[in-house]
Amino acid sequence: MTLPAPLQREIDALVQRVELLRSEAAELRREIAGLRGEQARLSEEKAGLLAKSEQARSRVEAMILRLRALEQAP
Repeated sequence: MTLPAPLQREIDALVQRVELLRSEAAELRREIAGLRGEQARLSEEKAGLLAKSEQARSRVEAMILRLRALEQAP
């Protein structure tokens, strides 16, 4: 069965559009996967930086306590 030319062109255009959408969806899935990986890496980096910050804060507090003790020593 042969379809009328205008209908066949419309179907062909729809097929092309569906293929383009599939391609774009695949690209978006790859991009999302990359962004999720980047987010995980940044979360790990943030956790490391927070830990370093906490260590630095603890050291500064310890130094302050030692300095206060020295000031009060006779």
